[in-house]
Amino acid sequence: MQTVLFHEIIFGPIHSRRLGISLGVNLLPVDGKLCSFDCVYCECGYNAQGVGKSGLPSSDRVEEELKSRLQSMHEAGEKLDVITFAGNGEPTLHPEFEKIIDTTLYLRDHYYPEAKISVLSNATRIHDESVFRALNRVDNNILKLDSLRPETVVLIDNPNDPHFDVNKVVDNLKRFSGNVIIQTMFLRGWHDGKRIDNTVEEELKPWLETLQRISPRSVMVYTIDRKTPEESLEKVSREELEQIADRARALGFEVSVSA
Repeated sequence: MQTVLFHEIIFGPIHSRRLGISLGVNLLPVDGKLCSFDCVYCECGYNAQGVGKSGLPSSDRVEEELKSRLQSMHEAGEKLDVITFAGNGEPTLHPEFEKIIDTTLYLRDHYYPEAKISVLSNATRIHDESVFRALNRVDNNILKLDSLRPETVVLIDNPNDPHFDVNKVVDNLKRFSGNVIIQTMFLRGWHDGKRIDNTVEEELKPWLETLQRISPRSVMVYTIDRKTPEESLEKVSREELEQIADRARALGFEVSVSA
């Protein structure tokens, strides 16, 4: 099983192919994975590895470590484009997520007012009003939407909740009134003896129609960049991604492509 865990609460900065110079914030365990999805392409590996023993960091500890890192970077004159919530699973699972976002906004404004705050989320918690409020306040509310077909969602994202309904997620995405960035991973391969390919027309047509329903601020189209726990997966070429992106652009959306 491929696993690349983040062993710190604050990690980086790293150069993100989509966001620039990014300082990462991991609100999940530093020695395990905690996520409401179990994606076949997750660089952190499958959930079966367990959540570890460290538990979730307290909001006070996150504040302390983030403040210390931002202060030292600022004093050293280091550049920072974005503070990104990602890490070992789904960041919005943290029970103090809204409080941590509020603190991060305050620290950002003090040390790096020009930097953006981004959250990479699978959108499984946006029905929670606290999570919804917090995501509505960050600069880049980046939410996953890999497929609209339930059978494909199960194959690619494998939600933990047996009652997961992608249509309910779409209804909640609409509540952001455009203050959302939709991120979609395109890939091909096999999993559990079943073929995966969300680049085919039966996938793209409902995806494009749903973008029109959500009216996101922008769309991120990307493919595999690192090793994945499901080893049979294949990258989609930049040319194909651009063709998909052009169809969304034709509908009036700003689309970035990472291949």
